[in-house]
Amino acid sequence: MRPPFPPPPERAAELRRRFADEARAERPDLSLLCLLVAAAGDAALDEPGIVGAQMELDRLAGLLPYRPGGPREWAEATRELLGERLGFHGTPGDYRRLESSLLHEVLRRRRGLPILLSVVWMEVARRAGAPVYGVALPGHFVVGFGSAEERVLADPFDGGRVLAGMDAELLVVGATGAPLDPSVLSPAPTGEVVLRVLNNIRAWAAARPERSDVSLWAVDLSLLLPAHPARLRYERARLLVQRGEFAAGARELEAYADVVAAVDAAAGERVLGEARAARALLN
Repeated sequence: MRPPFPPPPERAAELRRRFADEARAERPDLSLLCLLVAAAGDAALDEPGIVGAQMELDRLAGLLPYRPGGPREWAEATRELLGERLGFHGTPGDYRRLESSLLHEVLRRRRGLPILLSVVWMEVARRAGAPVYGVALPGHFVVGFGSAEERVLADPFDGGRVLAGMDAELLVVGATGAPLDPSVLSPAPTGEVVLRVLNNIRAWAAARPERSDVSLWAVDLSLLLPAHPARLRYERARLLVQRGEFAAGARELEAYADVVAAVDAAAGERVLGEARAARALLN
């Protein structure tokens, strides 16, 4: 297997504790949460590395002009710095790399998935005083500057290109085949952004069964978010069975079956059948 690899159990447990605390904070820190995700996936990211990544975001923010103007001016100034001068952008090949979802690696390589590049845009611009937020378009994450009445969208994956006219609609149609629902233009909450980052990591690992270690830590962190899909408990149980942890997987399946049975008795029984099958593998 190719690196990066998750850290040892004791370090992983400490990272999960910190992640859970930050995720439930009154105003969770997006950059810290993304760096804790990265540290959970890459044992090479230690505490000095986490601090160093935050300092790099501070440094980049200091390179932006002081109050350049309204939302469009902020978007253009951030594009000129991050996209043009520093070369932050994405390519189709970045979807094949786990590093494209790890914030410290995105800062180092200046390459990544749309959502991680958007995190860089948001955190740099926010530190400089910009009215910036994430916009979770279906299939493609971008950033917004300004209020709903004067919103300006930019696409960090495309080097920060400022979107105009039907650009956002075309991005959504190209990714999903469906028209743009105006409701998705609202600012994405921090927890939703982090869950989407973890979803991308889970999707990467799902295509690589030999990296079930990645799937497991991504699911574990997702379950620590205040809002997450209940079905993640089922996914975790099946991962444990896949990894040969049959007793632990069976216990998780049984707990999930109790939840499911309350709304769908037949589905609950099917999950219990999977638990029995997992326990049989212990013999």
